[in-house]
Amino acid sequence: MFSFFKKKPPHTESAAPEAADVRPDAQAPLSDVPAPALPQPATGEPAKGGTMGWLRNTFGGAKADATPAEAAPSDFSIPVVAEPQAKPEAAGERQGWMDRLKAGLRKTGTSITTVFTGTRIDDALYEELEDALLMADTGVKATQHLLEDLKRRVKESKTTEPAAVKGLLAEALTDLLAPLQKPLTIGEHQPTVLMVTGVNGAGKTTSIGKLTKHLADNGQTVLLAAADTFRAAAREQLGVWATRNTVEIVSQEGGDPAAVSFDAVSAGKARKKDVVLVDTAGRLPTQLHLMEELKKIKRVVSKADGTAPHEVLLVIDGNTGQNALNQVKAFDEALGLTGLIVTKLDGTAKGGVLAAIAQEKPIPVYFIGVGEKVEDLETFNAREFAQALLA
Repeated sequence: MFSFFKKKPPHTESAAPEAADVRPDAQAPLSDVPAPALPQPATGEPAKGGTMGWLRNTFGGAKADATPAEAAPSDFSIPVVAEPQAKPEAAGERQGWMDRLKAGLRKTGTSITTVFTGTRIDDALYEELEDALLMADTGVKATQHLLEDLKRRVKESKTTEPAAVKGLLAEALTDLLAPLQKPLTIGEHQPTVLMVTGVNGAGKTTSIGKLTKHLADNGQTVLLAAADTFRAAAREQLGVWATRNTVEIVSQEGGDPAAVSFDAVSAGKARKKDVVLVDTAGRLPTQLHLMEELKKIKRVVSKADGTAPHEVLLVIDGNTGQNALNQVKAFDEALGLTGLIVTKLDGTAKGGVLAAIAQEKPIPVYFIGVGEKVEDLETFNAREFAQALLA
């Protein structure tokens, strides 16, 4: 699942004019906090988590004694490799993640796996499995697809033991989820602009903070845009992550979210940052005036950089089940989503919603989360998810 990308040389445009002169909305000048001359995080330490290992392999690792300039050179090229062999230490890190994933999905998977404890493969088994999948919020369409696929696999393999049917279901689920598996590309643009949105309480700002740490720990220069100006604590929460990871943040109290985003992207280009992460205000898709604000942010970001935003990510709470699918549909219609981050899968019995998304709206799932710790946010792998769910 690891993937390498060719990082293009930085753009050579001149620094953007002062934000107060170029932003689309005439307001008081925005402030950049903290000052740009911040120390870069050490890049020579070995990765401590699965995602960090993924990012290290994706962007190129640094020598243990390398300076920041050596660790993240401004002009280099590495070959595109489809599926490199995992290093032994990376395999160990991934196994640790698998253990946490199995524990996190236990609430969802238990009701499904108990179906296969009987002694016969008959209509009653399939009916129980159908009920269990629906209870896990797999959705009607995905459930019917999985049942039909499973029956075909059972017939073709001439399976007679219910316990063996569970393995066939894992294969069917893996194939269904495969379109969701795609790595996040960093490095094709400088900066790579990620616009992140989601409803209140989904874990949006926390996910941005975790991703920021993984990027910074692997030598990527990150600029945060505190465009969630509606929630009082949002700027402070994002500021804590900025301080913790020694990255810069563009913020303004009560400012226009689109203007903050514009200034951040302009600053990211001028300072040659690798990544600009735009944190937007949480809102329900039924709040039409706020959804229009999101559209405005996207339009204004494209004025600061004609190719941006390069990714539009939606953070969804796994606890919301089928409602998460409705959110995906609504936000995709409004913004054109490019990826998802699914959080809080450890606290729900509705983790089957990923199957529903794969069946009805197969937008890539870049990361899934099963806890509050930084290492509990990991890249999504269809086979790992299916095996952990049915463990």
